[in-house]
Amino acid sequence: MTLGWRHPFDALGTEFYSSVNPTALSNVHWVAKNHALARAWGWPDDAFDDHLLNVLSGNAVAKGSQPCASVYSGHQFGVWAGQLGDGRALSLGVIDTPLGAQEIQLKGAGKTPYSRMGDGRAVLRSSIREFLCSEAMHGLRIPTTRALALVGSPDRVLREDIETAAVVTRVAPSFLRFGHLQHFAANGEIKALKSLVDFLIDTQFPHLNQVEDGPSRYTALLADITRLTAVMLAKWQAVGFCHGVMNTDNMSLLGLTIDYGPFQFLDGFDPAHICNHSDHQGRYAYARQPQIAYWNLFCLGQALLPLIEDQDKALQALETYQSLYPALADREFAVKLGLTLAGADDHVLIESLLKVLATEKTDFTIFWRRLSHAVAHLQSLGPTKAFEPVKDLFIDGTAWLAWLPRYLHRLEGTDTEQAGLLMLATNPKYVLRNHLGEEAIAQAKIGNFALVDDLLQVLSSPFDEHPRFEHLAGFAPDWASSISISCSS
Repeated sequence: MTLGWRHPFDALGTEFYSSVNPTALSNVHWVAKNHALARAWGWPDDAFDDHLLNVLSGNAVAKGSQPCASVYSGHQFGVWAGQLGDGRALSLGVIDTPLGAQEIQLKGAGKTPYSRMGDGRAVLRSSIREFLCSEAMHGLRIPTTRALALVGSPDRVLREDIETAAVVTRVAPSFLRFGHLQHFAANGEIKALKSLVDFLIDTQFPHLNQVEDGPSRYTALLADITRLTAVMLAKWQAVGFCHGVMNTDNMSLLGLTIDYGPFQFLDGFDPAHICNHSDHQGRYAYARQPQIAYWNLFCLGQALLPLIEDQDKALQALETYQSLYPALADREFAVKLGLTLAGADDHVLIESLLKVLATEKTDFTIFWRRLSHAVAHLQSLGPTKAFEPVKDLFIDGTAWLAWLPRYLHRLEGTDTEQAGLLMLATNPKYVLRNHLGEEAIAQAKIGNFALVDDLLQVLSSPFDEHPRFEHLAGFAPDWASSISISCSS
């Protein structure tokens, strides 16, 4: 199979990247293959052969590929960290697919000039989490990087303990981050900044080339990225997704979820939940994510200011987030409630429900799924019987029973059977809970990848019932609360 590789920075100079070949691993083997993505690209069923295994493990360089790592900077936990870069990611290049141009990266393929004190490797544990969550988010219709394959090796890697190495093949139209622009702005390299931004517009936002004036075009770019980021955050919050490390170097310029490290889907609904045990101040707690995105956008606006040339215009582009995000979030949650037409009091209805869930830390995913079934059967069963499984989720159902009549009043005049079907297509049955990831990792460590495959199947279509995998949709076990997830995860 021949792929027409193009360099990801083919229009730019070497100040943006370093050419570097991957470092080989021993005894490599497939851990997981994303056949669905490969088929969407038009690849044959036998594409995952030994040659591709060697290419995607870093043991061979495909003909025409010119592996490289890019340089960027960024704020980490709100503090300027200076130069960073692709410390354990190598871009193999860009290929054309029926889904558009796709950049292919290997994560964990060895040291790069930007590895600093790191080894450039990824471990099986974190690689399984990234592979599965990339596809889980895609299944949830949330903008994300994708995962094509996962390769393992018995080679040892030191983290908190000795672990085995792995390489994730991840793909996206581009892996450019806020930090790429911050790097050149912070160093006063305005010519390079302009070259990179023009490249970004040409390749990812070509419609902005219709805006003739340079500063106006860059202002429009900032507005577009602000909008895309607001869309992503609203979708995160609606499914209870916690990223865990929203540093500016982990923010995609395309509004994609990127860099799956200490992420978590909420079990019990707790707005103050911190999924990253390295986040001692709770900067990236679930409820703070929308505001952190806004803060990160301001950092991006500051980086673009030399090109926009007008602080007021930059602020105007950024300020759209303040009205756009709340409206998008309300719409996401309204659809979760089966409300297709906006109502004047929907925000109050949504916020009061979230307070009810937070009071008892009600299981977020199961609540919404049971609510969907209740509405779907409301006409046939009546409210008392239909909502009984939902009431059973609460130890003290007083607050729930006080909220429910307001919701039923809001549903008046609605075809609740159709609303329930909409809700079942909106509220997933399956999410990648931490304990499921841990179970898949434990099995994979002894060479059994069956649960990885099972999870990939259900997470790729999380709104379907999948009767054979009912056990993957249950409550988190008690031990799940003790799972510790850090930036190395």
